[in-house]
Amino acid sequence: PVLDTEDAWMSVEGPVSIVELALEQKRIHYPLVEHQFVLCTLLYTIMRLSLKGVKPLSLFDSKGKNAFFKDLTSIQLLPSGDMDAEVLSIRQQFLLKVVSAAVQTLCSSQKDREVSEEEYFPFEKGKNWPTLAADLAQYLQISEDLVRRHYVCELYSYGMDHLGEE
Repeated sequence: PVLDTEDAWMSVEGPVSIVELALEQKRIHYPLVEHQFVLCTLLYTIMRLSLKGVKPLSLFDSKGKNAFFKDLTSIQLLPSGDMDAEVLSIRQQFLLKVVSAAVQTLCSSQKDREVSEEEYFPFEKGKNWPTLAADLAQYLQISEDLVRRHYVCELYSYGMDHLGEE
């Protein structure tokens, strides 16, 4: 972008302005940032739902793992559309585990009538974990329908038929 400045500002001495510093920065590689975001979301989900035995880096192939340790301004080889069947299976199991843990948490908090979902997760008002799992399925190349079907099955198995019907 072209920044027009008035003549009076041309003779000013001092440190470089924030705008000039921002324009001098290298541009980031957005897909790499998105890749990092997926990892952060996975880590937060594992922590928040207390999922045990999950190895977050096992959800990525070798290209994906290597991309985590590169500068965000560098253009890296990211995972392509062709994924190893074993990695896809691990991803699918992880997402189904997230949905099961979310439904179990929801059911246990509703059995304790004094505790609402907002009180159980105070910083996540309105956070819908099964929807988050379905959104992650898009990034992880897993069928969203599979995640949603598992969610409905979990709701029915915990006796929440009214939510399962919705």
